Amino acid sequence: MKWSTQKLGNLLLSCLALWSGIAECGSLDSGPRTPAFSPDVVFATHVAQATALDDLFEDEDDNGADAGFPQRVFQQTASWRGFSQLEFAHTYAEPAHASKLRLRSELSNLGQLSPNIKWKLSARIDYDAIHDISDFYPRSVRRDHRFELFLRENYLDISVKDFDIRVGRQHIIWGEMVGLFFADVVSARDMREFVLPDFDILRIPQWAIRTEYSKHDFHADLVWIPFASLDEIGRPGAQFYPFALPEPVPVRFLGEDRSGRNLANSNYGIRLSQLIRGWDISAFYYHSLDASPTFHRVSQPDEPLLFQARHGQIDQAGGTLTKDLGGAVLKAEFVYTHGRRFNVTRMTEPDGLVRQDTIDYALGLDFPLPEDVRLNLQFFQRVFLGYDRDIFADRYENGASVFLQGNFWRDFDAQVLLIQSLNRSERMLRPRLGWNFARNWRIAVGADIFDGPPTGLFGRFANNDRVYTELRFSF
Repeated sequence: MKWSTQKLGNLLLSCLALWSGIAECGSLDSGPRTPAFSPDVVFATHVAQATALDDLFEDEDDNGADAGFPQRVFQQTASWRGFSQLEFAHTYAEPAHASKLRLRSELSNLGQLSPNIKWKLSARIDYDAIHDISDFYPRSVRRDHRFELFLRENYLDISVKDFDIRVGRQHIIWGEMVGLFFADVVSARDMREFVLPDFDILRIPQWAIRTEYSKHDFHADLVWIPFASLDEIGRPGAQFYPFALPEPVPVRFLGEDRSGRNLANSNYGIRLSQLIRGWDISAFYYHSLDASPTFHRVSQPDEPLLFQARHGQIDQAGGTLTKDLGGAVLKAEFVYTHGRRFNVTRMTEPDGLVRQDTIDYALGLDFPLPEDVRLNLQFFQRVFLGYDRDIFADRYENGASVFLQGNFWRDFDAQVLLIQSLNRSERMLRPRLGWNFARNWRIAVGADIFDGPPTGLFGRFANNDRVYTELRFSF
């Protein structure tokens, strides 16, 4: 008697189904029962649902469902990841001193509740022992830097057709050039080490409701931040405190005024982007409580200088552009800022400030070079509109940067970043060498070198030249 493939398949499937039922009820002797949810039973039951022998060997589709079988039941997922990093820095400019001995540990958990709902929880703990073993910095600085617990990104993602909604504490990044910030207007930053940490550590997440719409090559991003996060600038006397005057005169400070962080001063913005023939173009508008403080003079002209850091409201409009040119990648960012105020030298100004609308833009080219080397070149400029001659800057502030990065000899890599003012002798130089000496382990050594006038972007830190090392374990 001849058996067709179809009949033979059905017979085998029937036998498997019968075996599955016996296994579920347990064996006939007094031995242990096989649990109904054992992997063998689940597999056998799944196989018994096939309608033909060929169904057993169907490839899975892109969604993970087996062709010929019903859609698999979604299983919730979660995964832990994080890092621990030990950082040491020695400031060798006079007076020489150890300036950092920090242990930084971050832990995050990402999960998925359903195909359309995801979440993330993360936090970081920093402890800088240098402020327990040294009294070089003022007591207020030591308290501010010694120990901190940070809430990082903590949000819920909901996807509905072409819309994605993210609610919670999150990073919102609208631009990303090398070394400095331009169109990345939404991010608040921890500036207590200037722009020296990695940007993923330097950025402070915002509590926000963000709605994104994507269709074909079009993307829209709508953001509302009810209570804004602001830049962390530290305390007066800290190594990278941002305030500077042309002459070293006695100055006192009131506590920073953050009272503007309320619902009435909430931040909001919209960003639209479109891919057109390889050109990725975006435009945005953002209204916010300025994350960067301005220093108001609260003393009278005949009194000792007394300042207070405050945050005013500003409006910003701009855009970004990216294009792959084949041998290079072109990037450009543009921002117009309305309402920001700047310090002036004349004592007749009531609070020592004048409003100066500005235009900031940056042009960059990224070149891939042989031997896995990357070269980035940038030119940037700030233009002061309605220029006041008594501010601490020229009408046109020009600068350029060179970033070179490459891998060499086994697990070693090196990079160097130079940012140079084109208006004056002012610069920041950052060489760095890294070694991935074991799986998940990395060590790096480097230097941060500053030069320039005391009121310059980099020159104000000319006495903070330092060398450092970092040891990092990632998991």
